Amino acid sequence: MRRRTFLTGIAGGLVAAGAGPAVAMDRRRALHVRPGDSLQAAVDAVEGAGWTIVVHPGTYREVVNVPTGAGELTLRGATRDPRDTVIVFDNANGTQKPDGSGTYGTAGSATFTSAAPGLIVRDLTLANDWLRADHPEITGTQAVAAYVTGDRSLFSNVRLLAHQDTLFVDTAALNSFDRQYFTHCYIEGDVDFVFGRATAVFADCHFHTLQRDVTFTPKGMVFAPSTARANPHGILAVRSRITSGAEDAAYKLARPWVPSYETTAWPSLVVRDTRIGPGIDPVAPYVNMRDAYPWQSMRFNEYRNTGPGSVITVPENRPQLTPVEAGLHTPATYLGDWRPVRSL
Repeated sequence: MRRRTFLTGIAGGLVAAGAGPAVAMDRRRALHVRPGDSLQAAVDAVEGAGWTIVVHPGTYREVVNVPTGAGELTLRGATRDPRDTVIVFDNANGTQKPDGSGTYGTAGSATFTSAAPGLIVRDLTLANDWLRADHPEITGTQAVAAYVTGDRSLFSNVRLLAHQDTLFVDTAALNSFDRQYFTHCYIEGDVDFVFGRATAVFADCHFHTLQRDVTFTPKGMVFAPSTARANPHGILAVRSRITSGAEDAAYKLARPWVPSYETTAWPSLVVRDTRIGPGIDPVAPYVNMRDAYPWQSMRFNEYRNTGPGSVITVPENRPQLTPVEAGLHTPATYLGDWRPVRSL
């Protein structure tokens, strides 16, 4: 991904109840955003739960924040193709805020942030096109495309594009086990680009590791869970695929993230029924983030994966679930009483 692939976004007004998407919706509670409009202005206009915001094809260069009060909000592209509608910005962890109050930090760098329960996002692209090469003076290189908290957050047919820390799946609090479901999504990045402590299920998704202009390996990792110790469910990837733009074995599948502010974390990751391409190191697919928290002491498991990146050559490096254990690691067990497909 390069910034030149995006058009220049602009801001303006918003229009209510215009030409809608291909599915039925309550037009009395719908807002339409078109090129020249501000998506954030539409979000700010939402009062109460159950609204739909339809974003028409174009590139919207802005930061978007969906507050807790905008519950059950649906945000969708007007077409079925997520490439048609792009929401993009370029803040990084180390970017200075305009008011001089400091830097944004990792979560604050996100192009799209939501704390709303029952959020649905579909048929669009969320991107952060900040590039390390453009800012050699910045060491805080995390640049998030989407930072999501809030229970029952659903993403369908969404592209999430960035480099480091693309998708931050988080919870509102340590004792909150917020559930998030991603289906038929495309997610690309290089370092820890799917990370956080949410109960996050990825079904039929495509993860892609980018080529990275460094001489060392690993060049990065796909997952970095930071699951709370009390949460039995962390990140689950099922029926998905992992591809790479880098050379074979240049990437690790995961490393555990135990944040300095949350040292009780016990990261959990299950990758199952997924095709893992040659970009993932099959001999040693996991690595430590810090030696004080070795990956072997975490809840990392696989089951029935295929592809050259899934080959088991050193069994102790690839912990596998038994069929009985695998029955406890399904979308249904992770999501409990929430059935997100009924919302689509």
